[in-house]
Amino acid sequence: MTLSVLPLDLARWDEAARDTLVLPVFRDDRPLRGAAGLADWRLCGRLSRLVRANRATADEGETMLLPPGRRLKFQRVLWFGMGESKGYGEDRFRGDLAWIADVVAKAGAADWTVQMPGRASGLIGARRAIEIVLEDRALAEQSIAVLEDPAGQKDIAELLRGQRAKSPPGVPNA
Repeated sequence: MTLSVLPLDLARWDEAARDTLVLPVFRDDRPLRGAAGLADWRLCGRLSRLVRANRATADEGETMLLPPGRRLKFQRVLWFGMGESKGYGEDRFRGDLAWIADVVAKAGAADWTVQMPGRASGLIGARRAIEIVLEDRALAEQSIAVLEDPAGQKDIAELLRGQRAKSPPGVPNA
């Protein structure tokens, strides 16, 4: 796994030049938050217009492929409906992550950038989200950039430093 962390900062997204931007969105996240909100801003409100027109509902299981336009430096944008946020926890997070990874793989994405499901709403901690990602063998072959706020970046950096320190010599790190 190639895991990197990007700030929730549009200028830094432009520098990253990744293949796919993944936007997990809860039905009750209005206005759009986190990465989805920033992408909406960069897309001049296109995502909000889709929501208002009921063409994007964020119902559980909804997927939508969108062109990034000229203002997002990705090849494509994938919207994932997460349903209602109420009761969101680790079990749903694991299931959502597996579903997202499966769709991204089927879409042929070489690498992807994501704000982990539940992070924009604070429903799951940054450190715990990455611990779960690192436990998932199906993600081992994927190149993922995680979008995170400054506090989350710090937690993730500490976790990854700890992972590297525990790895025996000669064993690749996450």
